[in-house]
Amino acid sequence: MEPHPGTPSLSVSPGCITPGQSSLLPSLPLSPETLHFDEDDDLEVFSKDTTLTDGNSFSPLILTSPSSMTNQYKFEDEPDVKDIFITVDEPESHITAIETFITYRIATKTTRSEFDSSEFEVRRRYQDFLWLKSRLEDAHPSLIIPPLPEKFIVKGMVERFNDEFIETRRKALHKFLNRIADHPTLTFNEDFKIFLTAQAWELTSHKKQGPGLFSRMGQTIKAVASSVRGVKNRPDEFTELVEYVDAFSQKINVLDKITQRIYKEEKDYYEEMKEYGPIHTLWSASEEDLVDPLKGVAGCIDRCCKVTETLNSKLSGELIPVIHEYVLYSETLSGVLKRRDLIQAELDAKVETLNNKKVDREILKEEVDKLEDKVECANNALKADWERWKQNMQCDLKLAFTNMADSRIDHYEECLATWETFLSSQTSDLQLDTKRDDQS
Repeated sequence: MEPHPGTPSLSVSPGCITPGQSSLLPSLPLSPETLHFDEDDDLEVFSKDTTLTDGNSFSPLILTSPSSMTNQYKFEDEPDVKDIFITVDEPESHITAIETFITYRIATKTTRSEFDSSEFEVRRRYQDFLWLKSRLEDAHPSLIIPPLPEKFIVKGMVERFNDEFIETRRKALHKFLNRIADHPTLTFNEDFKIFLTAQAWELTSHKKQGPGLFSRMGQTIKAVASSVRGVKNRPDEFTELVEYVDAFSQKINVLDKITQRIYKEEKDYYEEMKEYGPIHTLWSASEEDLVDPLKGVAGCIDRCCKVTETLNSKLSGELIPVIHEYVLYSETLSGVLKRRDLIQAELDAKVETLNNKKVDREILKEEVDKLEDKVECANNALKADWERWKQNMQCDLKLAFTNMADSRIDHYEECLATWETFLSSQTSDLQLDTKRDDQS
């Protein structure tokens, strides 16, 4: 497939991609100017200088090493035709002597030749999703793996199995799998395929073949040691990216808290307003001369209640999940950058050893060359994935904000029309009564 005209392309070393995988390596738009925030007012989450849609000169690395095989493989543009469709639905409770848990049906339809069939249906629990995410991070340490919803909600485990929580989690798991399916590299991961197609016993058997506990502990210890030691030769562009992620994390967390607070306040307002209408109806029974006006007010309040409930549903179902997903994404981005730094630190340590050692230099030089290719590959993959993530983030947040703005306008217009109609009817009645008084 030919890339789009004007799309920059970078070549990569063998091992960065596998057959059938494709990606795009555009430049990384980012500059210090995009990191200016208004620190005085937490309601102004993104200041005018913090434009998430502006591009700039965050350029890819220029690869000049004559020993690298960067001219042999090139990323291609992403395919235009979607060839895999995944649905997460039908949550089901399971109660055993040891635990209670929920499984979800994963229905997959695909036209890919590497799948044995065109349709699959399996059931997975939350722990299986955690396993898949862990395997993707191990296989693609410098790619941005979509986040999973938290294991427990803030309110605690008591409400972990109520319908609202289960539905919220189902939607998040559905989005998680479809983000992987839409990713040009992750979608071809073998563990992802097994997750979608293997029966329960097959998946259990496959899990046992993964890295053991002590292996994972060793990787964690190496990561901690690397973070303590620090990275000496991190490219400036990734330092800028770390600063951007820190600033983004701060602002999106503030935005998440404010949105949650607004939702709570509007939900409380709705609950109070539900009791406001019936009071006017009861009052009308004891005020013979105010029966129609009081019943009219009660009717207006009831109609405003309904449109307020609709607005709150959109806030909780459309805006809050999008913002909170990017709160989780900010944590994911920090993890990706730490994994990239770990690879860089491994190279730095090996180069230092090579410079200080007088024997076995040939073996060390060969190891350094391999690590240089590994770092080069990780940098390119991260930059390409960062650009892709940034475009998705801008699109998701823009759509969520504009949809909520439209919902707000619709809400206020309906409430205003309701009260204007009532006011018009009362004005007409008052004019008729005045005319009758004048005639008499």
